[in-house]
Amino acid sequence: MTIRDSVQSTVDDCKLIDIRKYTDSRGYLSVIEGGNDIPFEIRRIYYLYMVPEASRGSHAHKELEQLMVATSGSLHVTMDDGLRKRTFVLDKPWKGLLVAPGLWRDLDNFSGGTVCMVLASERYNAEDYIRDYQEFLKYKGL
Repeated sequence: MTIRDSVQSTVDDCKLIDIRKYTDSRGYLSVIEGGNDIPFEIRRIYYLYMVPEASRGSHAHKELEQLMVATSGSLHVTMDDGLRKRTFVLDKPWKGLLVAPGLWRDLDNFSGGTVCMVLASERYNAEDYIRDYQEFLKYKGL
């Protein structure tokens, strides 16, 4: 884990970052390099799309770090450390949300056509998930 001990992570450990972008007459190109532009190596990439009028997320990770990017459309990401909540709006493909481990997340308010790409520090591991909010609060010592 490179951001912070997950039990001690707070919503202040999450931040919007600028993604390098290049432009010329052919359009835009954005670049994200693991270990350079973000503080972890990328071990998994996945994306959410065609999300109906619902929310996603509603879980925490013990170790996993992420960068979330709305490559198209927009969504809200609410981070929760058990004491405070902080909502981020993802609506530009050159802005990403660095997500620290040990925080509960809810994704909602997806606009039509939204594609949210997630770069993850680890491969999928079901043991890393906390899917029950009361269990999350216990994990955080609250």
